[in-house]
Amino acid sequence: MAAVSALSMLQSDYELDKLTSEIFSILENKFLFGYVDSKLRVNQIDDTVLVEEMKSDKRVTGKVRILSIDGGGATDGVLAASSLAHLEACLRRKSGNPNARIADFFDVVAGSGVGGVLAALLFSRGKDGGPMFTAEEALRFMIENKRRFFRSSPTGMLRRMFRPAKRSDRVLKSVFGECTLKDTLKAVLIPCYDLKTRAPFVFSRADALEIDGYDFKVRDVCKATLADTGVVGAVDMRSVDQRTKIVAIGGGVAMNNPTAAAITHVLNNKQEFPFCNGVEDLLVVSLGNGESEFGTGDLTSSPGALVKIAGDGASDMVDQAVAMAFAQSVGTNNYVRIQANGMEGHLKKRSELNNTSEILIIAEKMLAQKNVKSVLFQGKKLLENTNAEKLEMFAGDLIKEKERRKTSILPTVILKQTSSSSPRTSSATTLSTLSSFY
Repeated sequence: MAAVSALSMLQSDYELDKLTSEIFSILENKFLFGYVDSKLRVNQIDDTVLVEEMKSDKRVTGKVRILSIDGGGATDGVLAASSLAHLEACLRRKSGNPNARIADFFDVVAGSGVGGVLAALLFSRGKDGGPMFTAEEALRFMIENKRRFFRSSPTGMLRRMFRPAKRSDRVLKSVFGECTLKDTLKAVLIPCYDLKTRAPFVFSRADALEIDGYDFKVRDVCKATLADTGVVGAVDMRSVDQRTKIVAIGGGVAMNNPTAAAITHVLNNKQEFPFCNGVEDLLVVSLGNGESEFGTGDLTSSPGALVKIAGDGASDMVDQAVAMAFAQSVGTNNYVRIQANGMEGHLKKRSELNNTSEILIIAEKMLAQKNVKSVLFQGKKLLENTNAEKLEMFAGDLIKEKERRKTSILPTVILKQTSSSSPRTSSATTLSTLSSFY
């Protein structure tokens, strides 16, 4: 009776799927009553190995892997894209798989502004059923389409991003077609700010699967998270079923650094992450996009400039808060922040950063910089490792977690499934997004 009661409680609390319920039945019978049925064994795991792991308090349920990508920055996402290209190269080399992709090693991705577009490119399902873009291809996409998405005003500030809107619309449609948030590979969070409700709005895969009114076209999601804070920058958009309407401005206004939102979501989403109870159950990498256009004119002359400064400040505050939460995990690599440090002298106005080689040189300099870590009550501390070295070490942790799951009896992540695994008809396919409950 105790076993039945425990199983019932788990099903009620987490609404686990049939497979997970069977797993718990196996565990209860094996460890409470000593019952063994070889037909029910998962991955043919040696009983003694699992018992020893439980006795030694090893984490048999593993860690949820989160990727967070900032919005903003004078290089329009190129710094973050370069970090992702470097990380993917490390994953391929260390895993021995030349076709490894970023999406293979993460459970959740959160992207704001240009970070949201990168998330869409890397975690969308392509024609072959795998990720649409490699990290290197996403980097080239960001560089080649820079002018189509980011149109500078006469004062050099980021304004009227989609002017003329038709050019950017054509690019996004050619990439994502008619795909929606339901067409996903992994879990993604992409924020914007809704002027109708005067509150942040997070586009979510799980919400889209549960309620049709929260299913949006991926190309519209990208436009919303990129939308400018200028007078004509807001984007009117509706859900696929036309029931939900929002008036969106950029994700940088809502949450320029979405790391805390992603962590909060995972810790509170017991349906998809049933065994994640604290930061010790997470592996998180947060990618910055460089400083804003400091030193490029009178910052007080444009409300948009002040918003950018506020966004950068908020990103630092999120980094400090997250670093504080992980502070007890001494000697671990559970949280890594990659951010350009003191590169104002290298960063020109956005309108002047048109040379591809120049942009890539700046990105290489950022990766070669010493990594900076936020320390409680002490500001920022310069570490011995470079940003590139920190990414390489983190790649090793991601591979270890992926290998551990191959022999794990308990699922670390139970993502909601779509009714179809094939993408919608389009020139490419779609982005993925994950549920958020705030």
